[in-house]
Amino acid sequence: MNKQNFCYFIGIDISKRFFDVAIIDKDRTASYVFENSRKGTNAFIRLLQNQKISLSNTLICMEHTGIYGKIIITKLVEKQANFCVEMPIQITKSIGLLRGKSDRVDAKRIAQYASKNYREMELYKPMAEVLEKTKILLKIRRKLVNTRADINKYPNELELFSPELGKLAKKNLKKINKNLCDEIDRVESEIKKLILSDDKLNKTVGLVTSVTGIGQITALHFTIFTNFFTRYDNPKQLACYSGVVPFEYTSGDSIHRKSRVHPMANRTLKKHLHMAALAAINHDPEIRAYFQRKVEEGKNKMLIVNNVRNKLVHRVCAVIKRQQPYVKNMA
Repeated sequence: MNKQNFCYFIGIDISKRFFDVAIIDKDRTASYVFENSRKGTNAFIRLLQNQKISLSNTLICMEHTGIYGKIIITKLVEKQANFCVEMPIQITKSIGLLRGKSDRVDAKRIAQYASKNYREMELYKPMAEVLEKTKILLKIRRKLVNTRADINKYPNELELFSPELGKLAKKNLKKINKNLCDEIDRVESEIKKLILSDDKLNKTVGLVTSVTGIGQITALHFTIFTNFFTRYDNPKQLACYSGVVPFEYTSGDSIHRKSRVHPMANRTLKKHLHMAALAAINHDPEIRAYFQRKVEEGKNKMLIVNNVRNKLVHRVCAVIKRQQPYVKNMA
């Protein structure tokens, strides 16, 4: 972020019905509560105007709360305000040891976090509308796929121990299965229409899917979570975000554990990368040869798969940077 000197720092703690606001003006902190609605958001903007608080020299900070923050984020983008949306754990870890908790106190802590760390923070960049729509459709698709898997789990297990009863269960779920499959196909068709409707998205997905193992759904997740690959400066950052970078774990002379990936990662992206890595091992001669060579060396298979996931991230970033499709090398 540009190291400009902000006169005001505002922390916002958002819940489903209300959002608490803390305004730091030099050594003074004022607290307010507003309804989490368009009416409440407009009241917040009027408060700033009445108190002569200009949005141009004010930094607003809030936690990422999903759909709960949608209304106020839309309003702040409209007003061209300087604001950041930070992950809750980022704020909590930076504050240190805490005692007590309330929405009012949390808003004040967020404001204090912004006042201390604004030089390292990045301003919020709105996601393109086509990505917002695609993100919603992907969530719906995931829920449909999970529902189909859940309802099929019981009859599949039942059939192992009682084939007759298992067939009865499957027969009664046949229509539900068909409806779910039809809905999944319909949602996927809508996703494809969105991709074709936007030249930038269509080109980006085409580049990413040129990497062997990366499918359309995985490519879309990459594009959405990185906002067209603008949130990360290099492949290592994206690989870390995806949870495929092993970290050293040592201390002094007594603790020397194996390096391992950290659980704090985007689990959705990590899951799709895992499936992509398995596909790449089966269909990419270079990666298949690498996998077989490492297995023969006695390496742990999951370690090798993780290395393949890391390779895929670097390949994806390379095709995006060069704006050229990936060219497969024969082993």
